[in-house]
Amino acid sequence: MANPFVHVELHTKDLAKAKTFYGQLFGWQLQDTPMPGGGGAYTIIGVGEGTGGGMMTDDKTPPQWLAYVGVDDLEATTKRDKALGATVLQDVIEVGAYGSMSVIRDPTGAVIALWKAKAA
Repeated sequence: MANPFVHVELHTKDLAKAKTFYGQLFGWQLQDTPMPGGGGAYTIIGVGEGTGGGMMTDDKTPPQWLAYVGVDDLEATTKRDKALGATVLQDVIEVGAYGSMSVIRDPTGAVIALWKAKAA
């Protein structure tokens, strides 16, 4: 499948409460790691099989899940999204040693992230 969903991320104002809830609800393995570039902890969600994700404290947006789609050319896809009527909310940025991302709002108002992993 071209451009699969590769990651989902919870942005929340109460990370401890979210970790307790989702850990008990689904039995997810949750592991805290330093946020790339500083700025607190990032909780990795281990689900066994399937697409995993993360959780983070975010005081700037309402609590929400953000889906990431894998792309081969992040810069070109971000530019193409804009040309198709999307609003770029976060232009291309590096995320530590993991890869790069951007975030767009599509013409209907939905928000989605684009992800390009660094080569292993």
